[in-house]
Amino acid sequence: MDDKLLSLVSEVIQRSTRQRWADAVLRDLLKRHGGLSRNQSAAISRAVFSYYRWFGWLEPSGQMDEQIDRAKALAERFAQQPASFSDDELVARGVPRWLKEETEISPQWIRALQAEPRLWLRARRGQGKALAEKLGDSHVLGEGLLSDILEYRGGKDLFRTREFHVGEFELQDLSSQAVGFVCAPLSGETWWDACAGEGGKTLHLSDLMENKGLIWATDRVAWRLEKFKRRAARARAFNYRTGIWEGGPKLATKTKFDGVLVDAPCSGIGTWQRNPQARWTTTLEDVKELSKVQEQILVNVGPAVKPGGKLFYAVCTSARSETDGVVDAFERQCPEFKRLELRDPLAASLGPERQLYLRPQRFGGNGMFIAAWRRGG
Repeated sequence: MDDKLLSLVSEVIQRSTRQRWADAVLRDLLKRHGGLSRNQSAAISRAVFSYYRWFGWLEPSGQMDEQIDRAKALAERFAQQPASFSDDELVARGVPRWLKEETEISPQWIRALQAEPRLWLRARRGQGKALAEKLGDSHVLGEGLLSDILEYRGGKDLFRTREFHVGEFELQDLSSQAVGFVCAPLSGETWWDACAGEGGKTLHLSDLMENKGLIWATDRVAWRLEKFKRRAARARAFNYRTGIWEGGPKLATKTKFDGVLVDAPCSGIGTWQRNPQARWTTTLEDVKELSKVQEQILVNVGPAVKPGGKLFYAVCTSARSETDGVVDAFERQCPEFKRLELRDPLAASLGPERQLYLRPQRFGGNGMFIAAWRRGG
């Protein structure tokens, strides 16, 4: 990497903070340096994320350019010779030490975290195989529902493709898509995506509902919902309403729902492959505080579920406080909700389980936890 690109990588890392993630800083930098080639931009991006992915192997007191070169070399070595890293070394260096209080740290999981993330697409319902032929370099995950999940392995800028601009697909992580399949909304039902963010799961619910019925999409901040509306227009999804909801007992609507999805704010431990910077900024205190937020959101949405309706809880984390801890606390406070058994849509051969853990080392997506209940009536 030449000095110019190395300097830009260093600038991204030095400007990245807990309040402003590296990916946002990187996007701004690439916009400001519009003369960079696509290969140069890709090299900067890889170097930035390699730095955070291999941060546990770096000497903090060293010069930044030396640390960047060291991280790049480690990433290349792992890609070519993964067995040259021992399990003990990966577990000791790959994640912060506090994590062992909250989750099992297996060598297989760390190896998944150290690999480059895969790029997953969600095609419109029933159009996965046709989309794969159009885009090329695409692997269809399976048959049935899984035929609309594609792993893209090519080098196109997908945001510039005609297929993207006419709404034939969304970039959506594999485990995020699994949440929609677990919810399995029916055409004509009424749903609430309580923590919708920019609407990836809302759009999937809409597609599964054949754009019929109604979905309320709420979030704490308006700009996320505005971005969702633009995505919905491109996807030609119209069966939704939006509203601001900050998670408190006063709900955004008096509607009673067939299904409610709480994709709650969480520590994001399950995204540490795709967002390696978060490994070194997230704290145990964050996990404990977020578990209280998650518990309260679940309790507050409960009254919006119809008798006989379903409530789904999904978080991209494996922390016990945010998974089992939140589920147990909710069931103590809301005994009218009875746990549902769930089937893993990515592993149809497995039997029903009381809750699902989708793990990066098994499927290649984010880590995800899912639990669900039916409201008694």
